[in-house]
Amino acid sequence: MNTLIAIGVLAVLVLVLEIINLRKVVIPVTLLGLLGILGYTVCNIDVIQAYYNNMFVSTKFTTAFSALFIALTIFLVALSKDFYKTEFSKISDYISLKLFLLMGAICMVSFGNMAMFFLGLEILSITLYILCGTDRKNIKSNEASMKYFLLGSFASGVVLFGIALVYGATASFDIATIKEISTTTSLPIWYALGVTMIIIGMLFKVAAVPFHFWAPDVYQGAPSLTTALMSTLVKVAAVATLYRISIFLFGGLPGVFINVIVVVAILTMTVGNIMAIRQDNMKRLLAYSGISHAGFMLMALTALGSASANLFYYASAYAVAGIAAFTVLIAVTKNKDNELISNFKGLGKKNPLLALVLSIALLSMGGIPIFAGFFGKFFLFQQAISNGFIALVIFGVINSFISIYYYLKVIVTMYTATEEETASIEVPLAYKIVGVTAVAINIIMGLCPSILLNLFN
Repeated sequence: MNTLIAIGVLAVLVLVLEIINLRKVVIPVTLLGLLGILGYTVCNIDVIQAYYNNMFVSTKFTTAFSALFIALTIFLVALSKDFYKTEFSKISDYISLKLFLLMGAICMVSFGNMAMFFLGLEILSITLYILCGTDRKNIKSNEASMKYFLLGSFASGVVLFGIALVYGATASFDIATIKEISTTTSLPIWYALGVTMIIIGMLFKVAAVPFHFWAPDVYQGAPSLTTALMSTLVKVAAVATLYRISIFLFGGLPGVFINVIVVVAILTMTVGNIMAIRQDNMKRLLAYSGISHAGFMLMALTALGSASANLFYYASAYAVAGIAAFTVLIAVTKNKDNELISNFKGLGKKNPLLALVLSIALLSMGGIPIFAGFFGKFFLFQQAISNGFIALVIFGVINSFISIYYYLKVIVTMYTATEEETASIEVPLAYKIVGVTAVAINIIMGLCPSILLNLFN
């Protein structure tokens, strides 16, 4: 809870710095504040406590994911100075919105009450609607913001209706009480209907098939830094929340619900990868790639309660690789009016460091050893096999090979160029630091997976 309060204070401080005309120190103060909050959060990972009548719950799972969200926000804030340099007068607005979004993500994953869950969901969603439309002169940004607002609001309405039905069936918003009632009492049919509506709303936030249609258009139209935020922090927060809420709500439901999740996971992996093959726009490719990774993370729902460490490891591996990939994307497509893969042609000679960072990030996403993405998939596959979901693992392996194909297509493009296409490009120091740090963390996670897995012991 102290983490949440500290982030709120930091967000308000950023706005105060704007008022007293100390705009230049906004990013350094934010980074120092987030680093301090991250240190405090990691040091208190073993604290298990409930606050305010179980509204907010601190466990190893919630604290670990909160720390991951803070780390991702640090990377995104570090990229903000150069990204927003043409609109530096509004830098405090953009940074404070990211901090408020971070608060929403932490509330989503740390809820002990359905009211807190919905509050966190709305804080995250509303700030994201605004961030999608921050490039006000770009019609694609306006379209992305409006499309996400309309569809996201509808999904939030579905979730709220589901919460109302669950409350009607159990007479409680407290998830521990709901779990106890659902496992010991025969509940009316609208309990299952309410849980179904909540799951559907969250699958929309995750961009799982068949609720994924908004993602490619919104990812392409939104400013690249906002797309990076949506593809990493927001997606991971939604999956973690879906996993945690499923633990408490699936108790009184028939086993067919798990079978439905298996089908959704298979479809999400397959559709995401097949559509990614056809893309020539890097942002759309990463959008469909993110959809497929959501499918892999949904595999954790087949082992509710025992897959926490594996889900956290996979989410961390995917998120840091995503940050590295989007760092290179932003650097390469800066001052360009598109994000076509052809822009990366010759990057291996123009800027070998960026090419190496993007190559490592994509190979990790594809599941190539020694990178963290390989072990993330391995742990999820191993758990699914032990629970008897062999078909799910087979589709997972097939989709991993498919993803390697289109990731290699980008890598080959980077190292293919004529002499005229090899002019060097200048990259801000912050981009280099973020990209190298992200892939270094990914490699360390791959070499020493126990660092993260032991957090849950």
